[in-house]
Amino acid sequence: MLYRTIALLTALAPAIAAAAAQVGAPAPAFTVADSKGKPVRLADYKGKLVVLEWNNPGCPYVQKHYNSGNMQRTQAAARAAGAVWLTVNSGAPGKQGHMSGPQADAFVASAKARPAAYLLDASGAVGRAYAAKTTPHMFVINPAGRLVYDGAIDDKPTADPADIKTAKNLVMAAVNETRAGKPVSVATSRPYGCSVKYAG
Repeated sequence: MLYRTIALLTALAPAIAAAAAQVGAPAPAFTVADSKGKPVRLADYKGKLVVLEWNNPGCPYVQKHYNSGNMQRTQAAARAAGAVWLTVNSGAPGKQGHMSGPQADAFVASAKARPAAYLLDASGAVGRAYAAKTTPHMFVINPAGRLVYDGAIDDKPTADPADIKTAKNLVMAAVNETRAGKPVSVATSRPYGCSVKYAG
């Protein structure tokens, strides 16, 4: 019995690995409720550029980008370029960063953020599908539904807002290059921030 269980797990491992988000491959599909309880599907945005942002308002790295207005400016620039911005919170209940729908709405309002939706992924299913590691962790999906960027918002991995002025915004570079029909010059980077507080 034990042998058969081990054999089954070994057989499943490649399929599980293959399902993980990978630049150049189709972005993992998902359906998750937003802060207002409405189901949001990635498939709803077929044919559009999509930016995914992993968020935890209590994280100093998230605060760096929100308190300075950098994340909001990036959201506005992406929206102006025709992208749909989805903010995702994969914090588990009882863990730092977890929010209810009203709390998420209050954060969005106080931060003057402009995502198309704030997604509540308390189970961590979406975060794990994308292997989201930090807050923030950013992904860009092209109109064909393929992942074209996975990594940090910029190339200055610090919590110091002063570094934003000299940083290259890797998300907007990916959005603009994709929109122009060009390959993304920096398709992956190391995300930086606080670890995503998954359940378990």
